[in-house]
Amino acid sequence: MKKLKQLFIQYRHGIPLILYGIIYISWFAHLEKTVTRGYHVIHMAVDDYIPFLEGFIIPYVLWFFYVAAVVMFFFFKNKTDYYRACTFLFTGMTVFLIVSTLWPNGHHLRPAVLPRDNIFSDMVSMLWKADTPTNLWPSIHVYNSLGAHFAIIRSREFENKRGLRLCSLILCCSIILSTVFLKQHSMFDVLTAFAMAAVMYLVVYRYDLVVAVRTIRQSRKKAKPQIS
Repeated sequence: MKKLKQLFIQYRHGIPLILYGIIYISWFAHLEKTVTRGYHVIHMAVDDYIPFLEGFIIPYVLWFFYVAAVVMFFFFKNKTDYYRACTFLFTGMTVFLIVSTLWPNGHHLRPAVLPRDNIFSDMVSMLWKADTPTNLWPSIHVYNSLGAHFAIIRSREFENKRGLRLCSLILCCSIILSTVFLKQHSMFDVLTAFAMAAVMYLVVYRYDLVVAVRTIRQSRKKAKPQIS
């Protein structure tokens, strides 16, 4: 019993992650079921010039493992960096859910017939069956990829690991490109995700909101009068 208590205390910072995960998945699933018609169509002229390249399904799918791996690494390795990453990711994901709820959106970019028949096209077909072309703005694939990469390059854990930092950059860029080459997102979704990520980068990493909040909390604790 004592060991379980120690484990709970050691890893209790995972509770917000679990709770938010439940809220996000439930909310998003609700949007996917309800936003099926009458949504605002997102489109930019540049979208029509971007080719469909089914091979980019690989980095698109790797996004799920990339973001999860970064969060879990910091969960066990560096609590401060973990809180920074979660603050960045959760804020953007919440903005996305609110936008999708108040301003339902979607696109008509997917080709009616896949231009080639291969294993990658089969994977894309499976993706499209599970993921509707709605609830797209801003792109969470883009935003969270940037968030995961920022978490890596701003952490001391990877300060001298240039190879891993470079791999992260390549994967991040590949995932971002995949969102448009697979016709999952309009360039508008991508650009607005970059804008939101830039703002959150300043808040989380430039001005270090997490450390600032911790400092305030510690100051308040020290300022409390001691009752003898």
